[in-house]
Amino acid sequence: MIIEEYVRNFLNERMSAPVLLQIPKKDIPSSFYLIEKTGGSMTNHIKRSTLTIQSYGESLYDASVLNEKLKFAMEYHAIELSEIVSIELDGDYNFTDTTSKKYRYQAVFDIVHY
Repeated sequence: MIIEEYVRNFLNERMSAPVLLQIPKKDIPSSFYLIEKTGGSMTNHIKRSTLTIQSYGESLYDASVLNEKLKFAMEYHAIELSEIVSIELDGDYNFTDTTSKKYRYQAVFDIVHY
């Protein structure tokens, strides 16, 4: 299983909004998380991945609240997964999508895993 699936499965058990690996073409939820792997490497069988997780909400405030819940879950609970060695929040910021006019925040995590 790839790291995105591990993180999605973990978050789907803990978050109130669905966690997706891609935005569906129909029936898009009003609030959701979107995971994307934006980089990675491997040395001595230890993998390093950069995951961006976007928190979509009905308002900018809703998106920011989802983002805070996400950061807490990732920083304090995802490390419990046996596949993950460490997680570091690289940064988070307002990332409102001006094309689709959807409110979102983006958090960037550097993850060391097996």
